[in-house]
Amino acid sequence: MPETLQPTPPRLSIDQPTEGEEMTFWGHLNELRSVMVKIVLLLIILMVGMFCVMRPIFEHVILAPCSNDFIIYRMFDFMHGDGDILPDLASDNFNVTLINIKLGTQLMTHMSASFWLAIIIAFPIVIYMLWSFVSPGLFPNERRGARRAFIYGNMLFYFGVAVGYFLVFPLALRFLSEYQLSERIANTITLDSYMDTFYLVTMSMGILFELPLLMWFLGKIGIVDREFFKRYRKYAIVSILIISGIITPTSDLFTLFIVFSPLYSLWELSAFLVPRLKRQTSEQQ
Repeated sequence: MPETLQPTPPRLSIDQPTEGEEMTFWGHLNELRSVMVKIVLLLIILMVGMFCVMRPIFEHVILAPCSNDFIIYRMFDFMHGDGDILPDLASDNFNVTLINIKLGTQLMTHMSASFWLAIIIAFPIVIYMLWSFVSPGLFPNERRGARRAFIYGNMLFYFGVAVGYFLVFPLALRFLSEYQLSERIANTITLDSYMDTFYLVTMSMGILFELPLLMWFLGKIGIVDREFFKRYRKYAIVSILIISGIITPTSDLFTLFIVFSPLYSLWELSAFLVPRLKRQTSEQQ
């Protein structure tokens, strides 16, 4: 009798897990590569879109702190100080004119501003894509905690960017553009200098406002607890004062306090979010 041929089972890819089998290292690497490609494509699409509409955004948003009718100046236009305790925000003739001294700077600024704005807009989507890659390896309770962290982390990031744009950068710009070591030295601000400071302040404030989320995570894994914040609060106040002075190197106390307040609020919010250690809780009971 003719020999019965058995059907050949389908060949599995080296990266394709069978039922009940975990994905291999190369499978995870391929998944990560797919996520990174999607992120890069998203940023490219957003960057092209921002490039097309950058001229009005640059004129009415990025350069807005250069004129005296910016919102933070109008809110505190009643202040007419000498620069020691209160800043002089009552002057109506404040205006910053930028110059360009290199041939390709305006084009490169057009591209870099489009790129950074694309990153700010895509920030929650990028975090969600990375989360979709990591979440299958987490336990259900870890997924629930990560969802809350995703929401609060995005809120804190955008709030930090807003504080940097509406508060920190305009006050620093107004002080530094009017500061003179000698009356014979005129302040001529280049486009490069303006944009470097703009990027540094807004993005660093957005990242700095992620501090409560970082402390919450460190508290979850038992590295820090609330006693840490009580023990080092006075050192934190001094450190935040120094950081505030570096961010806005003004001589008046009002500007220093305006920058110090949100940064110190981050410290107290971090202390509130960090849970107590179970060991300490059982001892108190």
